[in-house]
Amino acid sequence: MSAARLPADYEPPVPIEELSVRSADGIRLHVEVHGRPGAPTVVLAHGWTCSTAFWAPVIRRLADSYRVVAYDQRGHGRSEVPPSRARYSTRALVDDLAAVLAATVPAGKRALLAGHSMGGMTIMAAGGRAEVAERTAAAVLVSTGAGELVAELTVLPQAVRPAGLRRFLHRRMLHARLPLGPVTPVSRAVLKYTTMGPGSPAGQVEATARIVHACPAAVRANWARVLDRLDVHAPLARLAAPTAVVVGTADRLTPQPHAHRIVAELADPQGLLLLPGVGHMAPLERPAEVAAEIHRMALAHLPAAGPTAADPADPADPAGPAGPATAVPVSVPEVERTAAA
Repeated sequence: MSAARLPADYEPPVPIEELSVRSADGIRLHVEVHGRPGAPTVVLAHGWTCSTAFWAPVIRRLADSYRVVAYDQRGHGRSEVPPSRARYSTRALVDDLAAVLAATVPAGKRALLAGHSMGGMTIMAAGGRAEVAERTAAAVLVSTGAGELVAELTVLPQAVRPAGLRRFLHRRMLHARLPLGPVTPVSRAVLKYTTMGPGSPAGQVEATARIVHACPAAVRANWARVLDRLDVHAPLARLAAPTAVVVGTADRLTPQPHAHRIVAELADPQGLLLLPGVGHMAPLERPAEVAAEIHRMALAHLPAAGPTAADPADPADPAGPAGPATAVPVSVPEVERTAAA
């Protein structure tokens, strides 16, 4: 179905406003605003090799209730490609987030930040950064990790021995600079196995493949170097905003141990949501549950958000095989809520 039209849910929605924002080092970032002007603001940060298009089904579920800001990480989507390796770093990710917040969240106001994969790493890396903290009401971290990424990868089975060889092969895959080329049945199958749950339908896989294949090979490889040595545990401990964590039980790239460590290190943990059978691409695989978690946190922590906002969770959501999330009362230091299988 490479030439077929995507299911409507995965087609990028038309923004109500588009901005060009300059980061601290001058890199131009593409920013989109969706939803209701004047409503409480949700800011979405996508992951490695993705773009604002990745958030399409989540934006659709939030747009009736919120002003939704989504931006392309540097080098991705319609944002500027950095001219040198030196412009790829966790500091640059934080600078970019700070620039987007300064441009879209007025002084004295706060937004809910939601980050997937590298977007979640961006939010964690920003822990303690004053200009980000003052505009952050709460956060949702989806399918992400604070470090030890190569060590925890489960793309290759445990049968590949010794462990050092498995880490070496994982690192080589992470750093591959080969262009992905056009989407093919083989590339879809490989991408589905690596990044998605086994029950992901064809439309989700196609949407994911188109987004990932659009990322330039050099950008993919340069960010891989950053992710290989990522360690944001220290700023994570300084992330003061109330924060919820979401992970799929079939995530091979940032599997469950990452989520448990993040929750244990958070200053104000607001729960851990497990999505059975879901892989690394949770916002595309289960957008209803991810949007509902953002909505839950917004109701609790966003100024002006209230129960009149439409519930973005749809029990009949067609996006995948898992059912709606089942809530468990929140307690600390860790709360697990598991979506019904």
